[in-house]
Amino acid sequence: MSINPVKRTRQAYDIASSFVASFHPTSLRPMLRANYARELTSWTFMPIMLTGINAGAMGVILKKTFTDMPGTTDSGLALAVGTVGAATAIGNLTSTIWGSVSTGRNKVNLIVLLMIACSLCVGAMALVPASNTGAWMMAALVLIGWIFWSGVITTRASVWRANYPGSDRTSIAGRLASVQAVISAISVFVVAKLLDGFSTEDTWGTRLLDSAEIEFIEAETIEQQGFRVIFPVLAIFGLLGASVYARVRLRGQSRLARVERSTKGDSRSIFEPLRVFSVLHQDRNYRNYIICQFIFGAGNLLMMPVLALILISRFDASYLESLLVTAIIPPILMPLAIPMWAKLLSGMHVISYRAIHSWIFVVAGLCFLTGSVLTEYWIIVLGSAVLGIGWAGGVLAWNLGHQHFAKPEQDTEYMSVHVVLTGVRGAFAPYLGVALYEMLKPSGQESWVFGVAALLSSVGALGFLILLHSQKDLIRTWNAAHSEASGSE
Repeated sequence: MSINPVKRTRQAYDIASSFVASFHPTSLRPMLRANYARELTSWTFMPIMLTGINAGAMGVILKKTFTDMPGTTDSGLALAVGTVGAATAIGNLTSTIWGSVSTGRNKVNLIVLLMIACSLCVGAMALVPASNTGAWMMAALVLIGWIFWSGVITTRASVWRANYPGSDRTSIAGRLASVQAVISAISVFVVAKLLDGFSTEDTWGTRLLDSAEIEFIEAETIEQQGFRVIFPVLAIFGLLGASVYARVRLRGQSRLARVERSTKGDSRSIFEPLRVFSVLHQDRNYRNYIICQFIFGAGNLLMMPVLALILISRFDASYLESLLVTAIIPPILMPLAIPMWAKLLSGMHVISYRAIHSWIFVVAGLCFLTGSVLTEYWIIVLGSAVLGIGWAGGVLAWNLGHQHFAKPEQDTEYMSVHVVLTGVRGAFAPYLGVALYEMLKPSGQESWVFGVAALLSSVGALGFLILLHSQKDLIRTWNAAHSEASGSE
């Protein structure tokens, strides 16, 4: 028996309406609504600015924009793309500094200042020269922008923990991540379309730049310089997002500051890298989790700059075709997959969660390997979709996983350890990927870099499975405490 088309349309509308309504502040308890509404509005603006430091997007933009510019070489640009790919994680190396800086201070004000600084980095990219020096200046601004954004990420964890109870925190983090993912994908799509428009002679974009007669834009490269118009606009959206976030209020700010100061004692020096090792030495369970996370994450970080290079060199992809794979499809799929992952994570320890979730990245790496070897763009797109599903689960575990080990007053410190070690692997994994790419490229075997990435992810995933069986007591204790806490809220 067929379903009435009108009824089918109505059902689809109801599902869509219910999904959208779940993001509205009224879907939460009254005490949570005001801060959530402000954060939601801020995270509607910020992802637009973050396009300017998005590693997946900026690797492609840098490579295509500066190819054949004065003084540039393929190997030099590949290294610059590797730097962009590593920028996120290298910036995270400053997490311990930001953790110390935020101790005992107004965290919301600090976040706002860091948002403004990051936005200014994005705006400054419009001024880099059209040369090899300009390519490296752009890569450096992406890196500096991520140093500031690392402070936002590190400090934000404490704001979330103070403002949102555990029973709501995962759901709220998922909602904000979903909004950020969708806006990010839309922003990258618009930027890609604009850059493709600028990249063709006699379009409105090139005519606009030509008529502006900007002194440092040379006529022979004018079709590669649309970023000079686009990036200042991205920066303005970042400043708007920062102004909205300034209205967020941190519950118990004074009490939290006192507790942080009393528990930190004399270890508040912002130049104390040994703090990372002391936390890992004291908490064996967290140390084992971080080791597996380190190996598993290296595979993911290794893939992205190589993907940008192969899309351009092997597929001759346009801005849109390249960014569709690296920075549009993955985030657009995240909101669809986040509810599934959020439900899974809310009911289990992060070790149990990672033992399931981490295999998604193995599949993504194998898709990229197969698509690149066969030169089949659709398989690359499939790998991008799988990667998006993996990112959806990863963003939750990345932001909240450390809280399964840390006490409330240790939240920032544990998050700092987690973030800084992400930076350590990010300091070498993208460069390793680019080095393998350059080494294998002369023989036409550069696609097998994705095989190395899949292997690393597999080793990390197996490590989580081993932890799942070796740390049963820890997981059982956490599950009991979590059930009791959820029942009392």
